[in-house]
Amino acid sequence: MDWVPVATLALLLLQSLLGLTDGGRNSRLLRRKVLQYRELQAMKGFYFRRKMHRGEAAGDWNPPIEGYFRQPLDHFNRQNNATYNQRYWINEEFWQRPQGPVFLYIGGESSLSQFSVLAGEHVDLAQSHGALLVALEHRYYGGSINPDGLTNEGIRFLSSQQALADLASFHRFLSEKYSLTRNNTWICFGGSYPGSLSAWFRLKFPHLVFAAVASSAPVRAELDFVGYNKVVAESLSNPVVGGSSKCLDAVVDSFHTVDGMLQAGRTSQLEKDFCSCQALQGSEDYGEFASNLADIFMGTVQYNGEMPGRDIRAVCDIMTNASLGSSYSRLMAINQQYMQSMSQTCVQNSYQKSLDALRNSTLSMVGVGERQWIFQTCTEFGYYQTCEGGSCPFSRLITLHSELDLCLQLFGISAESVQEAVLFTNEYYGADRPKASRVLFVNGDIDPWHALSVLHNQSHSELAIYINGTAHCANMVSSKPLDPPALRQAREEIAQHIGEWLEAAKRQHLDN
Repeated sequence: MDWVPVATLALLLLQSLLGLTDGGRNSRLLRRKVLQYRELQAMKGFYFRRKMHRGEAAGDWNPPIEGYFRQPLDHFNRQNNATYNQRYWINEEFWQRPQGPVFLYIGGESSLSQFSVLAGEHVDLAQSHGALLVALEHRYYGGSINPDGLTNEGIRFLSSQQALADLASFHRFLSEKYSLTRNNTWICFGGSYPGSLSAWFRLKFPHLVFAAVASSAPVRAELDFVGYNKVVAESLSNPVVGGSSKCLDAVVDSFHTVDGMLQAGRTSQLEKDFCSCQALQGSEDYGEFASNLADIFMGTVQYNGEMPGRDIRAVCDIMTNASLGSSYSRLMAINQQYMQSMSQTCVQNSYQKSLDALRNSTLSMVGVGERQWIFQTCTEFGYYQTCEGGSCPFSRLITLHSELDLCLQLFGISAESVQEAVLFTNEYYGADRPKASRVLFVNGDIDPWHALSVLHNQSHSELAIYINGTAHCANMVSSKPLDPPALRQAREEIAQHIGEWLEAAKRQHLDN
């Protein structure tokens, strides 16, 4: 591909950020903006490092290789000859040929860009160890999707099992392309869902990948994920990150008021106070409205500190500010601040409009694949972040029934089928007791997803690092001067394990 100048790419990303004004559920808006912000930060960090450490102009080097190769659409039925083009990225800059290791970055529920092999913890480690950097985009996301892939008929080949088979096929493709041998040690990296894929790739294909780092990896599927909002509540009250019991109490009280107003039918006041794009029409819109408000807090906790001004401390400063009036008035202020940060003039609370958007099977090669990811939750994982339990600080209208109804409405998948799929996933992978080897699970205690991961050492080679005061995938970005000591220590431990694995691989190669 042609290298995009930094100013041009920054403009494209800025336009993308400003384009997020068409409404939709707040969680989807925030995920998109976080993804775009990560790209922008990766771009800035990459250019800064090249300027400071190499003194080179951006054009004085070979950019990463973007390529596509043909993959079977169904790895498990060779009578099906259908294929699709899967996208990958390769950075040869640090590779010590011919026996340097291969560091594989695994893509997930969004598109990948060149920065998947240009920035991040895995890139810093590759530079230290002379590794070939490669990244594979997940099937059905970004550019790795066949033209009819998002239709209900076409999407049926989207699964983690197919994705792992894609990784195995990619291993063979790269081995042939670069004449790799057993002396080229593979280590894979992933965060969030790709963190699970990283652990599972080592578990299911130990002959292909020597070790794996699984960051913020929810390896245990769970239908009713009540633990998510339990961690959110704990984080909002955690003084280490700027939370407090007063903050949590104010959040609980504000949502109690909202629920009371909804039950009393005072919807016109809520529409005005929280800038709804349209009138709330019935229980489904009520649930959408309540979910949108909760998403502000849930997303802030999950991505705590990742974006300027969007962290637990800032939220709690507002929720504990008595000068703003009641907790309900403070919730209004939180909503206004969030709308400004998302460039929204109103909040889309129509369940039907949200459903229509998710039914859209038009392909998009950028951003988060919302329709695809919901399909995967319906067919494999669940992960529904409900609020019917006593530990949830938000509205009781965020129910398991409303989440499962999406599976039926969008894909015709019944609640019983979702439950069976979750049970099978845990049987197939081993849930949070996968019994793998040379897998490092990394989690932060602020991240709500840590509740479904591996938090304690399972054996001498299935290890866990638990970081105090950090959120989702915090270790995966390159180090920064203001990183907390616990995060710096975790990165040192990860680097130590990588070095030990590579030394162990060398010894094995010599023995064989």
